[in-house]
Amino acid sequence: MKSQISILLLVASVALAGPPESIQRITLDERVVVTVPVATNRVTTISLPGPIAAIDAVGVTADGKTPGQFQLAHTKGSSFVSVRALARKAATNLNIRWNKRTYVFELVESENPVLALNLEDRAATEAVQPVPQVTPTRLLALLDKAKAFPLLKKQQPDAVAGAEARTFGDEPQVTDFNDYEISIHEVFRFDPEDTLVFHVTLRNKSDRDIRYLPESFCVRVGNRLYHQSISDAPGFLPACATSTVYFAVTGAPDGGRNELSLKNDFTVLVTRTSPLPPLDTSTNAPAKVVQPFRSPKAQGQP
Repeated sequence: MKSQISILLLVASVALAGPPESIQRITLDERVVVTVPVATNRVTTISLPGPIAAIDAVGVTADGKTPGQFQLAHTKGSSFVSVRALARKAATNLNIRWNKRTYVFELVESENPVLALNLEDRAATEAVQPVPQVTPTRLLALLDKAKAFPLLKKQQPDAVAGAEARTFGDEPQVTDFNDYEISIHEVFRFDPEDTLVFHVTLRNKSDRDIRYLPESFCVRVGNRLYHQSISDAPGFLPACATSTVYFAVTGAPDGGRNELSLKNDFTVLVTRTSPLPPLDTSTNAPAKVVQPFRSPKAQGQP
Protein backbone atom coordinates (compact mmCIF):
# COMPACT_ATOMS: atom_id res chain seq x y z
CA MET A 1 0.00 0.00 0.00
CA LYS A 2 1.51 3.30 -1.06
CA SER A 3 1.29 6.60 0.83
CA GLN A 4 0.12 8.37 -2.35
CA ILE A 5 -3.41 7.07 -1.66
CA SER A 6 -5.55 9.62 0.14
CA ILE A 7 -6.48 8.32 3.55
CA LEU A 8 -9.04 9.54 6.07
CA LEU A 9 -7.62 10.41 9.45
CA LEU A 10 -8.49 8.10 12.32
CA VAL A 11 -10.92 9.33 14.95
CA ALA A 12 -9.50 8.66 18.40
CA SER A 13 -11.31 8.90 21.70
CA VAL A 14 -9.92 11.24 24.33
CA ALA A 15 -8.12 9.37 27.11
CA LEU A 16 -6.00 10.12 30.12
CA ALA A 17 -2.30 10.57 29.48
CA GLY A 18 -0.38 7.30 29.44
CA PRO A 19 2.72 6.39 31.41
CA PRO A 20 6.14 7.78 30.35
CA GLU A 21 6.81 4.58 28.39
CA SER A 22 3.92 5.40 26.03
CA ILE A 23 5.97 8.20 24.46
CA GLN A 24 9.31 7.06 23.07
CA ARG A 25 12.18 8.57 21.11
CA ILE A 26 14.65 6.42 19.19
CA THR A 27 17.36 6.90 16.58
CA LEU A 28 16.63 5.61 13.08
CA ASP A 29 18.54 2.45 12.12
CA GLU A 30 17.60 0.57 8.94
CA ARG A 31 19.36 -2.55 10.31
CA VAL A 32 16.97 -2.95 13.26
CA VAL A 33 13.33 -4.06 13.29
CA VAL A 34 11.44 -1.83 15.74
CA THR A 35 8.54 -3.43 17.63
CA VAL A 36 5.63 -1.03 18.17
CA PRO A 37 2.79 -2.05 20.56
CA VAL A 38 -0.56 -0.77 19.21
CA ALA A 39 -3.98 -0.79 20.94
CA THR A 40 -7.49 -1.24 19.60
CA ASN A 41 -8.82 1.81 21.47
CA ARG A 42 -5.86 4.18 21.10
CA VAL A 43 -4.00 5.76 18.18
CA THR A 44 -0.25 5.30 17.79
CA THR A 45 1.61 7.95 15.78
CA ILE A 46 4.99 7.21 14.22
CA SER A 47 6.88 10.39 13.31
CA LEU A 48 9.95 10.62 11.05
CA PRO A 49 12.35 13.56 10.59
CA GLY A 50 10.97 14.37 7.12
CA PRO A 51 8.27 13.58 4.54
CA ILE A 52 7.58 9.87 4.05
CA ALA A 53 8.24 8.67 0.51
CA ALA A 54 6.24 5.41 0.60
CA ILE A 55 4.54 2.94 2.92
CA ASP A 56 4.12 -0.81 2.40
CA ALA A 57 2.16 -3.19 4.62
CA VAL A 58 0.08 -6.38 4.63
CA GLY A 59 -3.23 -6.71 6.49
CA VAL A 60 -3.60 -2.94 6.82
CA THR A 61 -6.67 -0.98 5.76
CA ALA A 62 -6.97 2.74 5.05
CA ASP A 63 -10.72 3.22 5.44
CA GLY A 64 -11.57 0.70 8.16
CA LYS A 65 -14.19 -0.90 5.90
CA THR A 66 -11.76 -3.10 3.99
CA PRO A 67 -10.83 -6.17 6.06
CA GLY A 68 -7.53 -5.80 7.86
CA GLN A 69 -5.75 -6.23 11.18
CA PHE A 70 -4.73 -2.57 11.49
CA GLN A 71 -6.13 0.77 10.33
CA LEU A 72 -3.62 3.29 8.99
CA ALA A 73 -3.85 7.02 8.31
CA HIS A 74 -1.30 9.03 6.33
CA THR A 75 -1.49 12.25 4.35
CA LYS A 76 0.70 12.47 1.26
CA GLY A 77 3.77 14.60 1.94
CA SER A 78 3.50 14.41 5.73
CA SER A 79 6.20 13.02 8.00
CA PHE A 80 3.98 10.89 10.25
CA VAL A 81 1.64 7.92 10.09
CA SER A 82 -1.05 6.88 12.59
CA VAL A 83 -2.13 3.30 13.21
CA ARG A 84 -4.73 1.46 15.31
CA ALA A 85 -5.23 -2.26 15.85
CA LEU A 86 -8.54 -3.71 14.66
CA ALA A 87 -8.25 -7.16 16.21
CA ARG A 88 -6.80 -8.85 19.29
CA LYS A 89 -3.40 -10.50 18.89
CA ALA A 90 -2.98 -8.79 15.51
CA ALA A 91 0.55 -8.51 14.12
CA THR A 92 2.14 -7.33 10.88
CA ASN A 93 5.14 -5.41 9.58
CA LEU A 94 5.01 -1.84 8.33
CA ASN A 95 7.80 -0.74 5.96
CA ILE A 96 8.38 3.01 5.68
CA ARG A 97 10.61 4.51 3.00
CA TRP A 98 12.41 7.68 4.05
CA ASN A 99 15.60 9.40 2.87
CA LYS A 100 16.34 6.57 0.37
CA ARG A 101 16.25 3.94 3.11
CA THR A 102 13.62 1.45 4.28
CA TYR A 103 12.77 1.21 7.96
CA VAL A 104 10.85 -1.81 9.28
CA PHE A 105 8.33 -1.66 12.12
CA GLU A 106 6.67 -4.73 13.66
CA LEU A 107 3.15 -3.76 14.74
CA VAL A 108 1.66 -5.90 17.53
CA GLU A 109 -1.66 -5.49 19.30
CA SER A 110 -1.15 -4.68 22.99
CA GLU A 111 -3.02 -3.32 26.00
CA ASN A 112 0.08 -1.20 26.76
CA PRO A 113 0.61 0.70 23.52
CA VAL A 114 3.24 3.20 22.52
CA LEU A 115 1.15 6.29 21.75
CA ALA A 116 3.91 8.32 20.12
CA LEU A 117 7.12 7.00 18.56
CA ASN A 118 9.40 9.87 17.56
CA LEU A 119 12.24 8.87 15.24
CA GLU A 120 15.41 10.93 14.92
CA ASP A 121 18.07 11.03 12.24
CA ARG A 122 21.27 9.37 13.46
CA ALA A 123 23.53 12.18 12.23
CA ALA A 124 21.49 14.85 13.99
CA THR A 125 21.22 12.81 17.18
CA GLU A 126 24.96 12.21 17.39
CA ALA A 127 25.64 15.91 16.85
CA VAL A 128 23.47 17.14 19.71
CA GLN A 129 23.28 14.17 22.09
CA PRO A 130 26.70 12.68 22.85
CA VAL A 131 26.92 9.90 25.40
CA PRO A 132 27.23 11.35 28.93
CA GLN A 133 30.55 11.01 30.72
CA VAL A 134 29.80 8.83 33.74
CA THR A 135 32.57 8.19 36.26
CA PRO A 136 33.17 4.76 37.85
CA THR A 137 32.09 6.25 41.19
CA ARG A 138 28.80 7.36 39.68
CA LEU A 139 28.25 3.95 38.09
CA LEU A 140 28.79 2.24 41.45
CA ALA A 141 26.22 4.60 42.95
CA LEU A 142 23.72 3.61 40.25
CA LEU A 143 24.25 -0.10 41.05
CA ASP A 144 23.58 0.65 44.72
CA LYS A 145 20.41 2.57 43.83
CA ALA A 146 19.17 -0.33 41.71
CA LYS A 147 19.76 -2.81 44.55
CA ALA A 148 17.83 -0.64 47.01
CA PHE A 149 15.30 0.74 44.51
CA PRO A 150 12.05 -0.38 46.24
CA LEU A 151 13.22 0.99 49.59
CA LEU A 152 14.46 4.28 48.09
CA LYS A 153 11.25 4.68 46.11
CA LYS A 154 9.26 4.42 49.33
CA GLN A 155 11.46 6.26 51.84
CA GLN A 156 13.65 8.58 49.72
CA PRO A 157 11.83 9.16 46.42
CA ASP A 158 14.04 12.12 45.54
CA ALA A 159 17.04 9.78 45.35
CA VAL A 160 15.46 7.91 42.40
CA ALA A 161 13.46 10.76 40.88
CA GLY A 162 13.20 10.30 37.11
CA ALA A 163 14.44 6.70 37.24
CA GLU A 164 12.33 3.95 35.66
CA ALA A 165 12.05 0.30 36.65
CA ARG A 166 10.71 -2.83 35.00
CA THR A 167 10.16 -5.89 37.19
CA PHE A 168 9.43 -9.31 35.69
CA GLY A 169 8.15 -10.91 38.91
CA ASP A 170 7.50 -14.63 38.58
CA GLU A 171 8.16 -14.61 34.82
CA PRO A 172 11.76 -13.42 34.27
CA GLN A 173 13.27 -13.24 30.80
CA VAL A 174 15.39 -16.41 30.58
CA THR A 175 18.17 -17.22 28.12
CA ASP A 176 19.21 -20.88 28.17
CA PHE A 177 22.80 -21.95 27.38
CA ASN A 178 22.32 -25.72 27.86
CA ASP A 179 24.26 -26.26 31.10
CA TYR A 180 23.48 -22.83 32.58
CA GLU A 181 20.94 -20.05 32.14
CA ILE A 182 20.64 -16.31 32.74
CA SER A 183 17.37 -14.85 34.05
CA ILE A 184 16.57 -11.13 33.98
CA HIS A 185 14.55 -10.13 37.05
CA GLU A 186 14.68 -6.33 36.91
CA VAL A 187 15.89 -3.57 34.61
CA PHE A 188 16.36 0.05 35.69
CA ARG A 189 16.90 3.12 33.51
CA PHE A 190 18.70 6.23 34.77
CA ASP A 191 18.11 8.69 31.93
CA PRO A 192 20.57 11.52 32.80
CA GLU A 193 23.40 8.95 32.68
CA ASP A 194 21.81 7.07 29.71
CA THR A 195 22.45 3.94 31.78
CA LEU A 196 20.49 0.73 32.24
CA VAL A 197 21.16 -1.47 35.28
CA PHE A 198 20.30 -5.17 35.02
CA HIS A 199 19.51 -7.45 37.97
CA VAL A 200 20.05 -11.01 36.75
CA THR A 201 20.51 -14.52 38.14
CA LEU A 202 22.94 -17.08 36.74
CA ARG A 203 21.95 -20.71 37.39
CA ASN A 204 24.37 -23.58 36.89
CA LYS A 205 22.39 -26.66 35.84
CA SER A 206 25.44 -28.93 35.67
CA ASP A 207 27.56 -30.74 38.25
CA ARG A 208 30.68 -28.80 37.23
CA ASP A 209 31.82 -25.34 38.32
CA ILE A 210 31.65 -22.66 35.63
CA ARG A 211 33.97 -19.68 35.36
CA TYR A 212 33.35 -16.54 33.31
CA LEU A 213 34.79 -13.06 32.83
CA PRO A 214 32.93 -10.70 35.19
CA GLU A 215 33.82 -7.74 32.96
CA SER A 216 32.32 -9.34 29.83
CA PHE A 217 28.56 -8.92 30.34
CA CYS A 218 26.69 -7.45 27.40
CA VAL A 219 23.10 -7.09 26.22
CA ARG A 220 21.68 -7.94 22.82
CA VAL A 221 18.79 -5.78 21.60
CA GLY A 222 17.74 -6.72 18.09
CA ASN A 223 21.02 -7.27 16.27
CA ARG A 224 23.07 -4.79 18.34
CA LEU A 225 25.30 -5.54 21.31
CA TYR A 226 25.70 -3.13 24.23
CA HIS A 227 28.70 -3.93 26.43
CA GLN A 228 28.76 -3.34 30.16
CA SER A 229 30.17 -0.19 31.74
CA ILE A 230 30.45 -1.82 35.18
CA SER A 231 29.40 -5.02 36.94
CA ASP A 232 29.16 -6.60 40.38
CA ALA A 233 29.81 -10.26 39.57
CA PRO A 234 32.07 -12.93 41.12
CA GLY A 235 33.13 -14.61 37.87
CA PHE A 236 32.49 -18.02 39.43
CA LEU A 237 29.32 -20.12 39.31
CA PRO A 238 29.42 -23.24 41.54
CA ALA A 239 27.92 -26.52 40.39
CA CYS A 240 24.12 -26.77 40.80
CA ALA A 241 24.00 -23.26 42.29
CA THR A 242 22.71 -19.77 41.50
CA SER A 243 24.42 -16.38 41.64
CA THR A 244 22.95 -12.86 41.65
CA VAL A 245 24.63 -10.29 39.41
CA TYR A 246 24.13 -6.58 38.79
CA PHE A 247 25.69 -4.86 35.78
CA ALA A 248 25.19 -1.61 33.88
CA VAL A 249 25.15 -0.59 30.23
CA THR A 250 25.94 3.04 29.37
CA GLY A 251 25.62 4.66 25.94
CA ALA A 252 25.67 2.93 22.56
CA PRO A 253 28.44 1.10 20.64
CA ASP A 254 28.82 4.07 18.27
CA GLY A 255 29.56 6.49 21.10
CA GLY A 256 26.11 8.13 21.18
CA ARG A 257 23.23 7.71 23.60
CA ASN A 258 21.48 4.34 23.57
CA GLU A 259 18.03 5.69 24.55
CA LEU A 260 17.01 2.08 25.23
CA SER A 261 13.44 1.60 26.40
CA LEU A 262 12.68 -0.83 29.20
CA LYS A 263 10.06 -2.42 26.92
CA ASN A 264 12.75 -4.01 24.75
CA ASP A 265 13.39 -7.74 24.69
CA PHE A 266 16.86 -8.15 26.20
CA THR A 267 19.27 -11.08 25.90
CA VAL A 268 22.15 -11.14 28.39
CA LEU A 269 25.45 -12.66 27.25
CA VAL A 270 28.72 -13.34 29.08
CA THR A 271 32.10 -14.74 28.04
CA ARG A 272 32.74 -18.12 29.59
CA THR A 273 36.29 -19.32 30.29
CA SER A 274 35.81 -22.87 31.64
CA PRO A 275 34.87 -25.62 31.34
CA LEU A 276 34.11 -26.22 27.68
CA PRO A 277 30.35 -26.04 27.09
CA PRO A 278 28.63 -29.28 26.10
CA LEU A 279 28.03 -29.65 22.38
CA ASP A 280 24.32 -29.80 21.65
CA THR A 281 23.74 -30.64 18.00
CA SER A 282 20.02 -30.12 18.35
CA THR A 283 20.49 -26.41 19.06
CA ASN A 284 23.80 -25.85 17.26
CA ALA A 285 25.18 -24.41 20.48
CA PRO A 286 28.61 -22.77 20.02
CA ALA A 287 31.52 -24.96 21.13
CA LYS A 288 34.25 -22.33 21.35
CA VAL A 289 35.18 -20.44 24.48
CA VAL A 290 35.94 -16.71 24.71
CA GLN A 291 33.19 -15.81 22.21
CA PRO A 292 29.91 -14.63 23.86
CA PHE A 293 27.16 -17.26 23.85
CA ARG A 294 23.91 -16.62 22.02
CA SER A 295 20.38 -17.67 22.77
CA PRO A 296 18.87 -20.32 20.46
CA LYS A 297 16.75 -17.69 18.70
CA ALA A 298 19.83 -15.58 18.00
CA GLN A 299 21.79 -18.34 16.29
CA GLY A 300 22.92 -17.35 12.83
CA GLN A 301 22.39 -13.62 13.33
CA PRO A 302 25.30 -11.26 12.61
